[in-house]
Amino acid sequence: MSNTINLSRRHLMMGAGAVAMALSAGAASAQEGGAGSGNGLSGKSVLITGTSSGFGRLGAEHYARLGAKVFATMRDMPRPEAEELKTLAEAEDLDITVIEIDVTSDEQVEAGVAQALEATGGKLDVLINNAGIAMSAPVEVMDMEATRRMFDTNVFGPQRMIRAVLPAMRKAGKGQVFNVTSQLGRVIIPGLGQYSPTKFALEALSEQLAYEVVAKGIDITIIQPGGYPTEIWENGARYSAQLKARTPEALLEGYPQLTAGMGERGGGGGDTDPMDVPRAIAEIMMMSAGTRPLRRPVHPRAKPQVPINEVSAQQQLAMLGGSGYGPMVKAVLDR
Repeated sequence: MSNTINLSRRHLMMGAGAVAMALSAGAASAQEGGAGSGNGLSGKSVLITGTSSGFGRLGAEHYARLGAKVFATMRDMPRPEAEELKTLAEAEDLDITVIEIDVTSDEQVEAGVAQALEATGGKLDVLINNAGIAMSAPVEVMDMEATRRMFDTNVFGPQRMIRAVLPAMRKAGKGQVFNVTSQLGRVIIPGLGQYSPTKFALEALSEQLAYEVVAKGIDITIIQPGGYPTEIWENGARYSAQLKARTPEALLEGYPQLTAGMGERGGGGGDTDPMDVPRAIAEIMMMSAGTRPLRRPVHPRAKPQVPINEVSAQQQLAMLGGSGYGPMVKAVLDR
């Protein structure tokens, strides 16, 4: 990327979308997804984390309207968002069960997944690891409390969920896991603390897992959204404000450009449609097993990670394609 961008605090708080669009000005517009109405997901059981808002909430409704049996999970129940989703499901006769899961809790993950498996007779077709948090701060300002919170939610949370669902999927000889990362799992904006590190980690975890389970009939897909107007950045501003309040002033003054706006509410995503992400996921769910892509960038305009994805795949094949790992790698990447 040769474009020179003068990053303001507003850009940093807006997240991936605003800056990525500037970096990729003039990129062709292409809508993601394409799953329409009907019963294209009839018979599928789908468990989603982080359904109180954003991609998770929209997805829970969308997949259920397409005929799926949906287990919509969220933390801190009871809460209004859970009751609203239950009311909607009853009004529209949608097969949605709301379950409490805080992905940072071993106990809640185990209990919540067990509840879903009991309801399906031990079958779970799809896991969507959507829950995640953001926070704004330079890396040095991110104390260990903030760092642990980011990794526990964005990396260890998906790992807990994956370990809870894989035994049933392996037994069935089929399954699909979606891990929602970000453009910022491939490119980096200074000042967003541990957000990119956690998303980079989830990218690597997902790709390694894809190689390890492909022979077991399980597909792994990484969803890489760009900037969308969801609550993640509003919630992130709250976390950032808490971090700023406990950070020594001298440390904040060490990075004045990157700390001045910590805790300010951002408006990332502009006029993009968050439904792009559920539509893309539904489209991939409907694909035949063994044909689903490892990665799917999702944004109507900016996709700066695409060339990185392509080079990464080429180098993986060049490094391992002729080795004993070759069949695993080729089965995932040669699609």
